[in-house]
Amino acid sequence: MVTKILMPRLSLAMKKGTVIEWFKKEGDTVEKGEPLVEVLTEKVTYDIEAPSSGVLRKILVEVGAEVPVAGILAVIAAPDEELPVLEVAAEPSLERVEERIIASPAAKRLAKEYGVDLIQVKGTGPEGRIVEEDLRRYVEAKEVAPKIREVIPLTGIRKTAAERVSLSARTAPHTTLNMEVDMSKAAKLREEIAVSYTDMVTKATAKALVEHPIINSTLDGAQIKVFHDINLGVAVATEKGLIVPVIQNTDSKTLEEIASKLKELADKARQGKLTKDELTGGTFTITNLGMYGVDTFTPIINPPETAILGVGRLTEKPVVENKKIVIKPIMNLSLSFDHRVVDGAPAAQFLRKIRKFLENPEILLAARA
Repeated sequence: MVTKILMPRLSLAMKKGTVIEWFKKEGDTVEKGEPLVEVLTEKVTYDIEAPSSGVLRKILVEVGAEVPVAGILAVIAAPDEELPVLEVAAEPSLERVEERIIASPAAKRLAKEYGVDLIQVKGTGPEGRIVEEDLRRYVEAKEVAPKIREVIPLTGIRKTAAERVSLSARTAPHTTLNMEVDMSKAAKLREEIAVSYTDMVTKATAKALVEHPIINSTLDGAQIKVFHDINLGVAVATEKGLIVPVIQNTDSKTLEEIASKLKELADKARQGKLTKDELTGGTFTITNLGMYGVDTFTPIINPPETAILGVGRLTEKPVVENKKIVIKPIMNLSLSFDHRVVDGAPAAQFLRKIRKFLENPEILLAARA
């Protein structure tokens, strides 16, 4: 029986993935469940397992090529089984596609002399023909331009991140609200039960989403779809880029369970060992830059979600309490939201609810949100 290996859809926003490495070559025997190919999608790598046993008869996609969701990567079949006609859906990604370049003989001679790639030069001649003067202007501009220390290809996780934040910035009208939180009681709780501020923010956010479900939604065409599950993604910085592992059903977990799960996911993210279930299904994202000394910032929504919470650093500040100036640990929260889905007032109420829970952290000790 012929089995097609397809590019999986790992999230609502996913449209394509990139082939990173084939673990088998054509003609190799494969067993069901055996890792077959590594692909990059949603800013992380993921191993696709063989759905059946047999022989890897045909690899249709080379390493470095992008494939749309449900595109065919390869075929497993019996050694002598006839294969159907297969359409290759991959597009070259990591290598430049050569273009036909029209240039005058003098321009080509100068390009060779100065080591210039003609694809970088804009032609001003008939039909875009590159002429000698175009080359001279290009070379002169390069001579006065700042010297390049290093060229870093925009590929892999960084390319995926660039595409996603660009999509979010283009399509979702961002509005950001900032709110200060008195973390005095939270600081005491942190010492008593050894949880982090991120753990408490995650628990508080899950509880707030239960009471403000419109924030836990997505805009799909002309419909606002409110999620039943509350699955919080918490951004983790790795050597390869930013990764957002997801805690499934965060609202059903205790503060201690959230703390344990966040540590586990962060460790796996830095080791590149996150599973599909730990990377997909997110409904709301939290990103914390406080450990880098950032007071407040404007986070970009993680599509297709409706909002994202940014967490700034905790710092000692003078505040007025009972007509007296006292020093308290203050943390700033920044909520960016899609104004097509949520208005300012309900977004502010949601953020205020998070503040209430953090300023009264004994509420966070409840078993469920």
